[in-house]
Amino acid sequence: MKVPPQTYRIFELLSKGQFICSNSTDEETRKLYSLIDDENNFENLYDYFSKINFKLEKGDEYFYFSRVETKVDLERKITRAYQWIDLVDFFKTFDNSFSTGTRISPHDILVKINTDIELEEKLTALKKYAGDKEKQQEIIEKLFELMEKDTFMEVENSITNTYKVLSSFKYLEELILTINLPEEANNEKFK
Repeated sequence: MKVPPQTYRIFELLSKGQFICSNSTDEETRKLYSLIDDENNFENLYDYFSKINFKLEKGDEYFYFSRVETKVDLERKITRAYQWIDLVDFFKTFDNSFSTGTRISPHDILVKINTDIELEEKLTALKKYAGDKEKQQEIIEKLFELMEKDTFMEVENSITNTYKVLSSFKYLEELILTINLPEEANNEKFK
């Protein structure tokens, strides 16, 4: 089995829980995506990483690692999933068409908060993810920082502080769509 010379870099990114996206603003990441997307490379990398308990997964225009988790790791991931759900809810409240390819800046949200009470309330609820940040602008910037850290967004223009939503955002959307609450649970909240 022959793996490409960039295998270490692929492992370095994916093992941190990041994504390699086809629409990244980073040229190296786009090249890595194309390299992995080659059918022969994907099969070789899949086999190579599986030997060290990492499963190379392909999403819609992105790659990531998954692996069998211990109960503690699973609980940590569930906590992260709650955070992601809250963030997706916030950004979709800002703009229901918010998805892969969207360009946005923290300033855009700050402007809309002045006229959208629901968005303002959701931002207040997200304060828990912002640490010691108190001002709306600081909280919003922290949310963008979280999305960038998890490779769901990248800074596209540092002068205008504009971010681009990456194809890995589909992972979050798909995660939310797979949540299925039994009918009894839906009725419980109305009692």
